[in-house]
Amino acid sequence: MTILVTATSGPFGRLVVQSLLASGVAAADIRAGARTVEKAADLGVEVVHLDYSEPASIAAALVGVESLLLVSGSEVGQRAAQHANVIDAAVAAGVKHLVYTSAPSAMTSALVVAPEHKATEEAIAASGIPSTILRNGWYTENYSSTLAQAASGEIVTSTDGGRVSSASRKDYAQAAAVVLSTPGHEGAVYELAGDTAWSFDEFAAVASDILGTPVVHRSVSPEEHATTLAGFGLDEGTVGFVVALDGNIRDGLLGHTPGTLSELIGRPTTPLEQGLREAR
Repeated sequence: MTILVTATSGPFGRLVVQSLLASGVAAADIRAGARTVEKAADLGVEVVHLDYSEPASIAAALVGVESLLLVSGSEVGQRAAQHANVIDAAVAAGVKHLVYTSAPSAMTSALVVAPEHKATEEAIAASGIPSTILRNGWYTENYSSTLAQAASGEIVTSTDGGRVSSASRKDYAQAAAVVLSTPGHEGAVYELAGDTAWSFDEFAAVASDILGTPVVHRSVSPEEHATTLAGFGLDEGTVGFVVALDGNIRDGLLGHTPGTLSELIGRPTTPLEQGLREAR
C-alpha cells in the first residue's frame, strides 16, 4: 500500500511522515509530496514534486497511491480551489482513502478560517472517495510569535476570557499517522484538540516562567486592538484577521476539549508550556 502525504515541505507534513516511520510503516510504502522537493529530501522516503496549483504535478504524484493525506494549504483565499485540484486528481487516480486536515466544526462554525474547509469537506463528500476528516484545533506553535512578543512584559488581545485548547503540531501529526496506517477510520469525522483549554491570562503566566520575567495579559476591545495592531504596521487585512480570530476565541470557538486527539494517539496531548518550550 502506498501512502502519499502532501505538503511535506512544511512542518506538519514532515512530522506525519516521521510519525508513520516511527509507527513501523515501511519507508517504501510512503511517498512525500512537496512543493519544494529539496526541503523533504532528508525524510528517507520517496519524494515527489506536488504543487496544489499544478494539476499535472498532483496527477503524477498520485500514480499508484491508495491512501492520501491532503494537508490543508496555507494560501488563504486559494485553498478551496487548490484542494479541489487534489480531490479531482484523487478520483482519477482511484485513491481508496482520503484524509483531510480541516478546522474545528468546519461545516457549522463561524470561525474565520472555516469557509474554505467547509467547501473542501463538501467537495470530498461529493467525490465519493472513502474519507476521514481530521478537524484539527489550534497548534501551540501558532503562539511562538506571541511568546516572543511577551518579552516586552505584556500580551495584548481582544479575547476577553476566551480559551484555546491547543496541542502541539506533533500531536496532530501522530493522529494523522494513526488514521493513515490503521483500519477502521473511513467515514469518521474527528474533532481534535488539546486536553486542556487555556486563557491568555494563563498563557501570560506560562510565558513568565519560560522567559524568566513577569508577563501580563491586557485584554482590550476589538476596536482598540485593531488600532494597536495597525500602529505596529500591520496591513488592514492582517489586522482584520487577527481581530476576527480573537473574537472567535472570545466566543468559545477554539476552547472545546473533546478528548479525541489523546484517544487517537494513546497519550495525553502536549501541555502548553512544554509545547512552547519545544517550539522555542
